[in-house]
Amino acid sequence: MYDTEKDEVSPDPAERVSAVELSGISRHFGTVKAVDQVNLDIPEGEFFGMLGPSGSGKTTCLRLIAGFEQPTAGHLKIFGDTVDGLPPYRRAVNTVFQDYALFPHMNVIDNVAYALTVRGVGRRQRHRQAMEMLELVRLGGFAKRQPAQLSGGQRQRVALARALIGKPKVLLLDEPLGALDLKLREQMQVELKSLQRELGITFVFVTHDQGEALSMSDRVAVFNQGQVVQVGTPEDIYERPEHRFVADFVGSSNILEPELCQRIGAPEGLWSLRPEKIHLADQSVSREDGVITVSATISHVQYQGSVRRCVLSVAGHSLSLSVPSAVGGLATGQSVYARWNLDDMHRMVP
Repeated sequence: MYDTEKDEVSPDPAERVSAVELSGISRHFGTVKAVDQVNLDIPEGEFFGMLGPSGSGKTTCLRLIAGFEQPTAGHLKIFGDTVDGLPPYRRAVNTVFQDYALFPHMNVIDNVAYALTVRGVGRRQRHRQAMEMLELVRLGGFAKRQPAQLSGGQRQRVALARALIGKPKVLLLDEPLGALDLKLREQMQVELKSLQRELGITFVFVTHDQGEALSMSDRVAVFNQGQVVQVGTPEDIYERPEHRFVADFVGSSNILEPELCQRIGAPEGLWSLRPEKIHLADQSVSREDGVITVSATISHVQYQGSVRRCVLSVAGHSLSLSVPSAVGGLATGQSVYARWNLDDMHRMVP
C-alpha cells in the first residue's frame, strides 16, 4: 500500500513541494468571521499542527481543507491543484475525527475496507488491503472484532487504518486524541508521530492541547479569533512567542510590562519570560552584565510533583517560576532574590 522504505536523510524543506496552500482563506457565517484571511503553506511530508482555543478557527480551517466547508474568500491548493468548490471525495485528503465515526454494525476489517467497498473493489482484494492497513497500525489480530469490543486507543487505530486505505496525500486529524485518558493519549502521540514518519505523508493535526502540538508537530500554527498569529517550530512558538496571546496560551509565561521593566532595570519593551528561566537566590549578589536581579516576596507555593510552582511579588507585579521539588525551605511571605539572564527574555509586539 505505502512504500515505507524511506531515506534516512529528509529532504531540505526549501526543496519540498507544497502539500497544502491557503491563500487569503476566509470563512464567514453571517457576521461571524470563523476564519479570516489565513495564509499557510504546508510542505509535503510535514507533521503540521493547528493549535488554538475553542472558537479560534482551527477546526473550520481543517474543514475547509477537507472540503466539508467552502471558503467565503481566498483560494486553496492541494499539491498545486486548486480545489475551490470541490467536494471531499474529489480531494487527495482523508479525515480522522475525534469520535472515530466507526460503523457499529461492521467488524473491524469491514470498517477499514469501507471506502474500497464503495468503490466496488472485490471482497478478497479489499480485505487483503485492509489487513495490510491493520498490520500497519498493529491491529492485525483484531480484524473480526466489533468496534464495541475495542479500547479507545484501538478504535482510534482502526479509524487511522480506514483513513489511510484510500492512499490520501494529506491526512487530516481533528483532535483524534481528545477522547483518550492522559496515559493513552501520551502513548498515541508517540505512535502517531512514528506512523507519520514511517509513511512520509503530510499530516495536518488540529488540537487545543499545547503539549500535543509541541511534542508532535514539525511546525505549529497558533490560531486566535479566526487568524493565524504565529507559525513556527515548536521551539520557536515556546521560546520566542511573537505576541502576548501566544506567550499566554502556549505553556505559561511571565509578561514583563514596560512599567515593570523600567522599575527593575530591564530593557524597555514588552517581554516574555518563561517561569523555568527564573532562579532563586537567598541573598543579593554583585551586579552582572546580562543578568537581572530583583528582590521579591514569595506570595504562593504550589506542589506539582516534580516541581514547585512559586508566585513572587516583584515591585507590585506577580512573577511565577518553577523550582525542583527537592528545593525546600520555601514559604509564603519569605523574602528572596530572583535572577534571570537577559537572553532568556523575548521581546513581543505590543
